[in-house]
Amino acid sequence: MSYSPKLAAALSGATLRQLAHWRKAGSPRGALLVPEISAVRPVLYSFRDVMALRTCVKLRNDASLQKIRRALDTLRDDLGERDHLSAYRLVADGSSIYLAEPAQAVDLVCRKKNIVIHEMVDVLQPFYRDGRHIPDLLRPRDHMTVDPAVRGGIPVIEGTRVPYDEVAALLRDGVPADRVPDYYPSVTATAALEAADFANYVDSYDPPRGPREAAAG
Repeated sequence: MSYSPKLAAALSGATLRQLAHWRKAGSPRGALLVPEISAVRPVLYSFRDVMALRTCVKLRNDASLQKIRRALDTLRDDLGERDHLSAYRLVADGSSIYLAEPAQAVDLVCRKKNIVIHEMVDVLQPFYRDGRHIPDLLRPRDHMTVDPAVRGGIPVIEGTRVPYDEVAALLRDGVPADRVPDYYPSVTATAALEAADFANYVDSYDPPRGPREAAAG
């Protein structure tokens, strides 16, 4: 299984407009991240893509898109690092972007080695982006988990293989939360409410119907 752009946006913190811009800007070499499952309709992202997107969103909190592209060019062209972007720990501090490795840190903008990084960022942990709370990637709600080995990484009710959206659909159809166990015995009423809450959060990433969003970045 894979992630639709809307679910990838909800789990990464990027907007749909940013996802479109990041995968299409310039040539394939110039794109920030091309989905490894499908870059054309239907666009589909992998779990590794979502991790990489979270990295990009975190970097955008402290660095310009131009600086991120320059850092990625250094990573690919100068350092010869060609693995998926999710394989690297990248950190920004407002002045530069660094590749954090066990033995050293490399400044990818000024190309200096052995830089001391005072704050290491865990891309899996929750964070804020433009006032929006982006949930923990592996545990987006207390009774929900994300595991690439379960349903391809689609968020499911903890301890089950039941996708969150199937449970949320029951509540949206008028089924009370305390009746959800009649349909899914392993899903509690509390977990059902959290699935519905997460589904509402994902839907908040639907394209706006009013004025167009500000230019992507």
